[in-house]
Amino acid sequence: MKHFLALIVIAYFCSGLAYAQTYTNTNDQQNGKTFGQLMTWVLDGEKGPKRVAIETSNEWQSLSTDQTNYAIWIGHATYLINNGDINILTDPIFSKRASPFGFAGPKRMIPPVMTLNDLPRIDVVVVSHNHYDHFDIWSLKKLYKLNPETVFLVPIGDGKRLTRSGIKNVYEMKWWDIFSHSDTSFHFTPVQHWSKRGLFDRNKSLWGGWFIKTEALALYHAGDTGYSSDFKTTYQRLGAPDYSFIPIGAYDPRWFMKDSHVNPEEAVQIALDLKTSQSFGMHWGTFTLTDEPVLEPPNRLEQELKKLNLKSDFFRSPKPGEILQLTREPL
Repeated sequence: MKHFLALIVIAYFCSGLAYAQTYTNTNDQQNGKTFGQLMTWVLDGEKGPKRVAIETSNEWQSLSTDQTNYAIWIGHATYLINNGDINILTDPIFSKRASPFGFAGPKRMIPPVMTLNDLPRIDVVVVSHNHYDHFDIWSLKKLYKLNPETVFLVPIGDGKRLTRSGIKNVYEMKWWDIFSHSDTSFHFTPVQHWSKRGLFDRNKSLWGGWFIKTEALALYHAGDTGYSSDFKTTYQRLGAPDYSFIPIGAYDPRWFMKDSHVNPEEAVQIALDLKTSQSFGMHWGTFTLTDEPVLEPPNRLEQELKKLNLKSDFFRSPKPGEILQLTREPL
């Protein structure tokens, strides 16, 4: 692990030596930390949280081939979604590690509840940004091999990473761009984050969330984000989603993570800003990326709902593998 951290430190330090940064957040922040701040966190003496496995469900195995309007949390930010029109996969990562290396880096605490071969035919894959825990090129290549007709929607600046791997049907998106497939429209929306894969490419590609709409259902996947006014803007421009998928983990230490990762309390505020009917948590319990205890995010989420007198089903933290029904309430 020390060798892996050293590589991360070198990459972080070198990233500021070469090219001008291209993309910024809507508040003009680039979410950069100094080399000294990074070293303070890496060398602060903390060993990180104890690895524990979260509870999973095998309910997904009862899915019928003609079942529609559901979501299944596969792990981290990966959701299998059927919106009544097509099958969608978000930020797919099926690898054992969230890393450029197969031998080092954050290792899964739980395997994906579904394997790539368990998935139904995927019509569209959406990727929120190019960090390794969201943009897993091994998984993307496997998905393309399973179905060469799959459409891949990625932020602008990341398309070449897929096409160089032989993947076709790749479309790059800027904020507020719209892509339509069948009866579904995909809107790429701003969130507060950053991008980086290699030594010299910090913020050379964009990041964002996905607002996915049909006439019957509106869904929102926030990808990875700090709290900002972007969610109020998304509501103002696109309306309220019926269901949202919002990160609740990877937030400590706050002095280092706040600009990039919301905590459970901020996740609830995102749901309120979007005026979404119901939300589901993600981005916790799969990899140990930060310092908070593994099981803390859903507990803090529950406490925040009680504090604000919100119903427990307003924002749930489902088990991986559980079938989540996605149906719009009648007016």
